[in-house]
Amino acid sequence: MSLKGRDVISIKDFSRDELDLIFKVADEMEQYTNKTLPILSDKIVAMLFFEPSTRTRLSFETSVLRLGGKCIGFSEPSISSIAKGETLADTIRMVDGYADLIVIRHPLDGAARYAAEIAESPIINGGDGSTHHPTQAMLDLYTIRKKFGGIDGLHIAIMGDLAHARASASFAYGLSKYNVKLTLISPPQLRMRREVVDYLKEKLPNVNEIERLSDVIKDVDVIYITRVQKERFANLEEYEKIKDLYRLDCEAVKNAKESMVILHPLPRVTELSPELDNTPHALYFQQARNGIPVRMALISLIMGVK
Repeated sequence: MSLKGRDVISIKDFSRDELDLIFKVADEMEQYTNKTLPILSDKIVAMLFFEPSTRTRLSFETSVLRLGGKCIGFSEPSISSIAKGETLADTIRMVDGYADLIVIRHPLDGAARYAAEIAESPIINGGDGSTHHPTQAMLDLYTIRKKFGGIDGLHIAIMGDLAHARASASFAYGLSKYNVKLTLISPPQLRMRREVVDYLKEKLPNVNEIERLSDVIKDVDVIYITRVQKERFANLEEYEKIKDLYRLDCEAVKNAKESMVILHPLPRVTELSPELDNTPHALYFQQARNGIPVRMALISLIMGVK
């Protein structure tokens, strides 16, 4: 099995065996997260971030540097020729001639797939619109696998803004590769898009949509919570009405299993209380750190050096 030259647009495009390969290599890469494994010394990776990012951009850049490669690109479109009116297609064509691999984050749904149609170099989707964030889903699954020794048989709840959060949708798509019980928790106006839910129900035997965490808190093994995505709302009054409807704190999880863990793709706002940070349930900072070995593994496989 080889991932050499592979585009990474959606986690739906990856089989369970391919994910297992990525996770196996990520296990190997963990020993190099604080030192260099110089296997990309002749490679350049372009980071094209048309949207703000901290964890995704920095973890990709760190991964490339730990592998001995070099990074070019931008994290603010205003300092690129985009500000002069250059099209996305022309930007991709130009950068394709400079780099061996392109990581792109863009506010429009489908931007990464469009870039992959243009570029000869492999494309990794660092998040596009409210649709896909495949590498976030990979590190989420890897975190659960590391914690529980596997993913099958777990009851996982995804909670919060399920309508707009691409991390939630990608995580759910990733879970569809495994035998899990999945509960989606949100107010009616923030429910996961129907095409995502319909896809999940075709793949998983047990998918439920509810409004209250308290209905399942005693049974869940993982709570995956996301912030309400203010930047996706056209009407800010609507955002203000619902932004604090879901908040996870010690009171909310007092009846949870001792082994239950909380994941969050970060950044957080008010939906995840800092009082949980020092509890055994908190796994979100380790989750963020896991982005390094997972992205190191994925890059090395795509570049054909593993």
